[in-house]
Amino acid sequence: PGLSYTWIFNNNTLDLQEDSRRFVSQATGNLYLAKVEPWDVGNYTCAVSSAQAQRRVRGPPTALTLRGDGVMGEYEPKIEVRFPETTYAAKGSSVRLECFALGK
Repeated sequence: PGLSYTWIFNNNTLDLQEDSRRFVSQATGNLYLAKVEPWDVGNYTCAVSSAQAQRRVRGPPTALTLRGDGVMGEYEPKIEVRFPETTYAAKGSSVRLECFALGK
């Protein structure tokens, strides 16, 4: 609780507010890219912040490269749903549920 996740691309914080291809899950911290483009190639680093501890920690960078042969691998289509069994919310508040479609 109280953690927030940010991704850094080539030493610049990713601004994903207006980005329809990329999304950061605030439940898991995972970065999702809907369609990789050549300009997505580079180093990605996850930063985790804790408001309670007033601390921010960066993980190691992960390089994203494009395969030259165009092969994606075998990914059968599936829907990733990680909803809790019950979600409680106060009247007038917002609730965010994350659902991802994966596959080729």
